[in-house]
Amino acid sequence: MSDGIPPVSSSSTEKMLFLQENMVHFVNQMSMPVIEVSLVLSKYLKKLVDVLEEKAQNEGEELSHKVLNPWPIDNDAIDSNRPGMPLERILEIVDIDRMDILDTMIRTIINGSELPFIDAVLALRRWEHLARSQLARASGTGQLFSPMILPSDF
Repeated sequence: MSDGIPPVSSSSTEKMLFLQENMVHFVNQMSMPVIEVSLVLSKYLKKLVDVLEEKAQNEGEELSHKVLNPWPIDNDAIDSNRPGMPLERILEIVDIDRMDILDTMIRTIINGSELPFIDAVLALRRWEHLARSQLARASGTGQLFSPMILPSDF
């Protein structure tokens, strides 16, 4: 992880870069399974989007589709023949402690740096898109627990 959360006065770009660097480092260091990353992102994105929707509604504004919804994935990557695994079984297998650490890190960086929620959502949507793409390509339930693969330019 990088040293110290950027001060509130830092640019959004610097704050998002700090979040990105720390998430990449943690996910790689922990060989974090794609399903665990996906579950954390889903939970956190729901919270952020709910807050943004409420604020937008109060202000009479609309949020972009890019903020409100997951980004589309390549339909060719989806394996419709793979067997499903009940969510309850998946939740029995995941490492809750590791997921809590990632969740806490995301929350601490966003809140500590006062990263605007719109910027945070867009940064996390990029992660979500990558995770969903990898999940869609999984040919079996064991691949859900394979380490998340981050491209070198991520």
